[in-house]
Amino acid sequence: MDIEITGGRIFYTFPFEVPILGKFQITETLMVSWLVMLLITGLCIWLTHDLKVEKISRRQAVAELLVETANKFVIGNMGEKFRYMIPFVAALFATSVVSNLISLVGLRSPTADLSTEAAWAIVVFTMITAQKIKTNGFGGYMKGFTTPIPIMTPFNILSEIATPISMACRHFGNILSGVVINGLIYAALALASSKLFGLIPGIVGDVLSKIPFLDVGIPAIMSVYFDWFSGIMQAFIFCMLTVMYIANAAEE
Repeated sequence: MDIEITGGRIFYTFPFEVPILGKFQITETLMVSWLVMLLITGLCIWLTHDLKVEKISRRQAVAELLVETANKFVIGNMGEKFRYMIPFVAALFATSVVSNLISLVGLRSPTADLSTEAAWAIVVFTMITAQKIKTNGFGGYMKGFTTPIPIMTPFNILSEIATPISMACRHFGNILSGVVINGLIYAALALASSKLFGLIPGIVGDVLSKIPFLDVGIPAIMSVYFDWFSGIMQAFIFCMLTVMYIANAAEE
């Protein structure tokens, strides 16, 4: 059984190089990420088109339900003063869900690339740090690394750095594991199909053994968990960690 699982394909590498950042590349992850953003933008435009006060359509009812759910999630976990976070958290959740589920149509999920989650985690970590500085001042933020005793400073610094790393790796690891397991299942079923139909003698067996019949339908059962459940759950967990970390930073 031959199977190869690699990262996103590189379509083009720019000839120039930027200091520290290195060379810019147009990758499969980048292209699919832009497709995800276009899909979400198009869906938002469609859902919010021609809104009415009375006799609303089902489309508007769905849009209002999504907005109300986002409001309850953010305000319920962070408080009224963080209402301004609702668009960010909603956009983060929608991007994560669509990125996770886009593999159902045969495209490589952008969240199967650690760089995607790392970028999200860095943005969230910046917001957490900004909230801590806003709450305690820069001096209070730096002093926090020495609590409860100065000797704990290295451990507190490691704990701070571990926050974005753990957020990124948790999301990435679960999505990538689903990609790997699904790939192994497809390969194993293709091999089983080849061996099973290869038992038929003659040219009929030779032809049928080259067609992966078992790859049709059976992997869909596994995708209910690895694509649907796991994808939505990881998006929810990432957003929950985001709101909780920021809310906790405001209370320190």
